[in-house]
Amino acid sequence: MHYRRLLIPGGTFFFTVNLADRRSRLLTENIDRLREAVRTVRMAHPFEIVAWVVLPEHMHAIWTLPEGDRDYPLRWNQIKGSFSRQLPKKEATSRSRALKRERGIWQRRYWEHAIRDEDDLARHVDYVHYNPVKHGHTERATLWPYSSFHRFVERGWLNEDWGGDGVPDGEFGERD
Repeated sequence: MHYRRLLIPGGTFFFTVNLADRRSRLLTENIDRLREAVRTVRMAHPFEIVAWVVLPEHMHAIWTLPEGDRDYPLRWNQIKGSFSRQLPKKEATSRSRALKRERGIWQRRYWEHAIRDEDDLARHVDYVHYNPVKHGHTERATLWPYSSFHRFVERGWLNEDWGGDGVPDGEFGERD
């Protein structure tokens, strides 16, 4: 079976990317390595980060690709590979993963959603920023350090108290 992704040149996309071990804390424990992987890939294959949150075992991101460019799978492949190569090899690797030269750190697939309009974008940005609260990692979005929420506050787009007293205005998607 072949999985088909919606590839829209210059599109804006919401992503959920998970570690294989959902009990792991690799992403937050190695946040500088993840940041370096993203920085390196963005230099070679630019994209705009609209919003991003990193939790211990998964992350959500919203990207806008350059006009005429639709290759977000290449970017995710390189980010995941770069991050993985920076880690000491401790995990067990299945035969099928070894044959594909995978370490077994990441789930093979990820969820992507093409952002349709401004309302869809606003809902997904809210979802990204509220996710650490939703998962019980913090009581307020502003207290989670691995989030673009802080950039939104600095620019005056969100109030620092946003999302602190329950679910913020707007609906969240079911994906996580």
